[in-house]
Amino acid sequence: MTDSAARYLDHFDLDVTLRDAALDEQNRPTRRMIANAAIGMHVEDAFYSVRELREAVSWIHEGEQGGKRKLASILSNPAGDDFQRCIYFCLAGRGVVEMIDDLMWLEELLEARGRIAGEMRRRKLKARALVRPYVADEPDGPVVSMSEDFQQGQSWWADPGLSA
Repeated sequence: MTDSAARYLDHFDLDVTLRDAALDEQNRPTRRMIANAAIGMHVEDAFYSVRELREAVSWIHEGEQGGKRKLASILSNPAGDDFQRCIYFCLAGRGVVEMIDDLMWLEELLEARGRIAGEMRRRKLKARALVRPYVADEPDGPVVSMSEDFQQGQSWWADPGLSA
C-alpha cells in the first residue's frame, strides 16, 4: 500500500458502500431501505445481526425445525435488537425468496465492510467515526409476540413472479 493510499484510508468512511447502495436507483427499493438502515451500525453487530436474521428466515423457508422459534425470538426479545426488527419489517410481506435474496445481498455488503475495517485495524489506520443511528441502547416500543406458532401469510408462499 502506498503512503497516499494509507492517508486516504485514514479518513475512510466505512459506510460509503452502504451510502452508494442506498442511493443507487438500480437497486430495488427494499435494498435501498435496508442499506440505509445499516448506515452507522457497529461493523460486527450489523453483520452478525443480518446473518442471524437471514439464517432464521432461510430455515423457515427450507422447513427446518426451529426456524419459526428463532425468528420469533429475534423479533420478540425485549432486550433484543431494534436493528434486526427494522431490517425484517423493511422486507416483510415482499415474498420470502426476495427477502432472503435481499438479506444475502446486505450480508455480503456488511461482510466486505467488516473486512475493510479489520484490515484498517491491522494497519493501525483509523476510519471516520460511525454516526450511531439509534439514540437508545435498548429497544423502544412494543415487540412482536414470542409465539413460534405464528401464521405465515401469503408472502411466504406466493410465487415471486406473480403480482396481484
